[in-house]
Amino acid sequence: MRIHFIAVSIVFSSLGFAQVYTDTTKAPENWFNLDPYTNKINGVSTERTYNELLKGKKSTTLIVGVIDSGVDFNHEDLKDVMWTNPKEIAGNGIDDDKNGYIDDIHGWNFIGGKDGKNIEHETVELTRLYRDYKKKYDGKDEKTIASADKKEYKQYLDIKTNYEQKLDEAQRQLTQVNFVNEMFINLNLEIKDQLSIDSVRATQLKQFKAKDKKQESLLAYAQLILSQDTTLTIDYLLKQLDEAQDHFESQVKYNYNVDYDPRGIVGDDYKNSYEKYYGNNDCNGPSSLHGTHVAGIIAAIRTNNIGVKGVADNVRIMSVRAIPDGDERDKDVANAIIYAVDNGAKVINMSFGKTYPHDKVAVDKAVKYAESKDVLLVHAAGNDGLDIDKNIFYPCKKFVNGKKANNWIEIGALNWRMGSDLPASFSNYGKKTVDVFAPGVDIHSTKNGGGYLDESGTSMASPVTAGVAAVIRSYYPNLTAKQVKKIIEKSVDKDYKDQKVKQPGADKKEVKFSDLSITGGVVNLYNAILMAEKMSK
Repeated sequence: MRIHFIAVSIVFSSLGFAQVYTDTTKAPENWFNLDPYTNKINGVSTERTYNELLKGKKSTTLIVGVIDSGVDFNHEDLKDVMWTNPKEIAGNGIDDDKNGYIDDIHGWNFIGGKDGKNIEHETVELTRLYRDYKKKYDGKDEKTIASADKKEYKQYLDIKTNYEQKLDEAQRQLTQVNFVNEMFINLNLEIKDQLSIDSVRATQLKQFKAKDKKQESLLAYAQLILSQDTTLTIDYLLKQLDEAQDHFESQVKYNYNVDYDPRGIVGDDYKNSYEKYYGNNDCNGPSSLHGTHVAGIIAAIRTNNIGVKGVADNVRIMSVRAIPDGDERDKDVANAIIYAVDNGAKVINMSFGKTYPHDKVAVDKAVKYAESKDVLLVHAAGNDGLDIDKNIFYPCKKFVNGKKANNWIEIGALNWRMGSDLPASFSNYGKKTVDVFAPGVDIHSTKNGGGYLDESGTSMASPVTAGVAAVIRSYYPNLTAKQVKKIIEKSVDKDYKDQKVKQPGADKKEVKFSDLSITGGVVNLYNAILMAEKMSK
């Protein structure tokens, strides 16, 4: 599953309706590129680096692979930085470069069919595993299971329990969000009508006369939220509820629906994990918001005086579409990595992940292949507020044989606020697993169809880091992927390491920031360039 944007946090109270917590104090648009010392905000020092260390230096153009939901290659801030296959003639229906992929101009799509159709929604891996096991074990008990199958049968029971809990939770939350949404729609209309106003803010709520106890409770709840910011309106709150509604509807209709299986669209032999040549050349796809936002963070044009500034100033974005709304399939991830490597990517961003693997061996082989070709893989740690030392998040740098990839860097998300809120409340963490933290809250970047928006997630922290890696490799092309990984880790800003922070997740206990990752630090391009300069010589 691509690691979803954190636009709204839904928590259910004892009153039975959703509490929507929004942070209305906005960071500067370009905060992830700013400097903790000169700007007093904990970005990665991109602007300072270009102004002080890279001014006048030459760089080589570097290809960055973005394995994601697709990239809008016509976006005004991306069209001039898209990778264009130099050996392919657009639209002639011929595999001109003989790489097995016809008309792959800006990349490839591994979740589409030869007829041009595309997968948009998918099940999660848990649903797929449950569906497969159910066919074999449904209706049976342990007494009738052969000894050789007892271990697998136990896995089935665990997966069945987990699946039923997840489906029930999604259905319950959808019902509650629908209920609250309807109540707020009615309340909004009644207040506007009674007070003859166009929009409802906190200051107007006190003037409204509630008609019953239920409406009084809803009014008090609205007051609690809107009082955070005098510019907030109930219309804004309804927009947040609509997003939550869409999210849970997608979970019920697609993600946890055992009867939904769109793989037939692709038309591949799914059982063959090493089949390579399938899909189509639509590397934008039907829903490329996530991938477009990621691409903009890495490489949105820095010199056109419009939109946003990406971290890297001399890269080309290769779009490899493999991530649907739902869990990605390991076969597609493996092929996406191999495609990006074979077509020249030296850094690959992977803002996706899931809690169950399907064919980890196939993914491991692709990661090892990337390592053999000197390609750095940058991966988002996930948004569940979990310790992924204990709760494995796939794909991961640890191979089935217990060894670890030397070309893999795992990224947690950083908040722009200082103090105890420094790590993003949703970010996964791990003293042995997450390598570094990078900006991942309220990140302003490109969106599909044009325009820009703020989004949050480790999905955003990963491309910030991928952009840093791309700058290093672009200005110091003699450095290897392993060396760049080492530079990023060794050059982190460690000023926060002893700071007491809220541990991400539900517990919120106080820990040292250094307890959340291997390095205990925050990615910093300025420090990294200073180190790269020395190492390069």
